[in-house]
Formats: sequence, structure tokens, C-alpha cells
Amino acid sequence: MYVLHHSPDSAALIVRLVLEELGLPYRVRPIDRAGGELASPAYRAMQPLGLIPVLETPDGLMFETGAILLYLCEKHGALAPAPGTPGRARYLTWFIFTNHNLHPALLQLFYPERIAGPAAADATVTHARDRLVGALGHIDAMIAAEAPAWLSPDAPSALGYYLGVLARWLGTFGPDHPAYIDRAHLTHLLPVLAALESRPAARRAAEAEALGQTIFTAPDY
Repeated sequence: MYVLHHSPDSAALIVRLVLEELGLPYRVRPIDRAGGELASPAYRAMQPLGLIPVLETPDGLMFETGAILLYLCEKHGALAPAPGTPGRARYLTWFIFTNHNLHPALLQLFYPERIAGPAAADATVTHARDRLVGALGHIDAMIAAEAPAWLSPDAPSALGYYLGVLARWLGTFGPDHPAYIDRAHLTHLLPVLAALESRPAARRAAEAEALGQTIFTAPDY
């Protein structure tokens, strides 16, 4: 059985969604963030930077969201094109694009002081927002041009769930916030996320974490 070291509405949610979609048995072990567990020697022994998520697997301990998702998809043969199949190269390209461009930039919006110090916080938010707008635009344009089966309303994928949670977090910034991004123009990505959030796996994860029904397209914050 998998053990997911978990904090609600964190990057562990991405892993939880994929575990649910794959129908895998797993156990959630809550992380005491308020009590400082992320800085504890025991947690740092699992994740040296004190970040979330950590997943215990039959093949050993894992951290890094992208690595965990790729492992689960290959291990269980679902939610991503299999190695050696025609769609694999493009999937990996956009998966790593998301992991290297959207996820870090979003963290910069939430923790600008941590990234660049208080004096540069405003500039960090502006830079991260612009980077996110560009990256999301590239993804939306790719869906329009290629209509990949692995990022469509017709079938779930680990990348879809990854993008869904990142889009969810963007919903924390209201129109008056300097980090606000109007997602209405993402006319090809939003239908993918709407289809994903209606799936039983997403509903189970949302219920477990009390996140509401439209967890990706209209998050309830």
C-alpha cells in the first residue's frame, strides 16, 4: 500500500487525485505543518528540503511531484502514454514544461519574500505572473493545435490533474490582487479541467479535503 504524507490542498492533492484515478490502495498520513513537522529531522530525512509531497512506495521513498506522477503512471500503465508509444514524446515535453515553468512560478506568487527577499517581493510577483500567463497561453494554444488525447475532456491524465491543481491555486488571487490571472481566455484548457473535476476520483478527493465541487474551474476559497 502507498502512504501519502499529506497536508490539505497542497501538492499532495495532485498525487492523491492520481492515486484515486488509478484506483490504488493508499493511506494518508497527515503532516503537522503548524507544529513545525516540515522542519523536523524525521521529515527532512524523507524530504531534505522539507517540502510536500512525500510518497512511500513498494519501490522506496519518493519526493518531487513530477517524479511521483511519472512513477505512478509507468508503474500502473495508465494516465499517460506508455513508453515507446507515439504520444509519449509530446506528453513528456508538456509534462516537464508544466513542472519547470508553471509550478515554480506559482510558488513564487505565494512566497515572493522567500524567493527574493522582502525588497524584491513585488518585482518577483510581477515576473512570476507574466511567466504564468505566457506558459498557460502556450498550453492552451497547444491543445487547440494538437488536440492531444492525453489532455482532452474525453480521458483523464496525470498532466491534466497536475494542471487542474495549479489552476485551482491561481483561484486564490482575486481581481484586486497583483497576482490575479483571468483564466477565462483559456478556452481549450478549461473544458479539460471541467471534465476532470466531475470525475468520481476528483469528487472523492474533493470530499476528503472539503474542497467543494468545482475544485479546478471555480475553487471555493
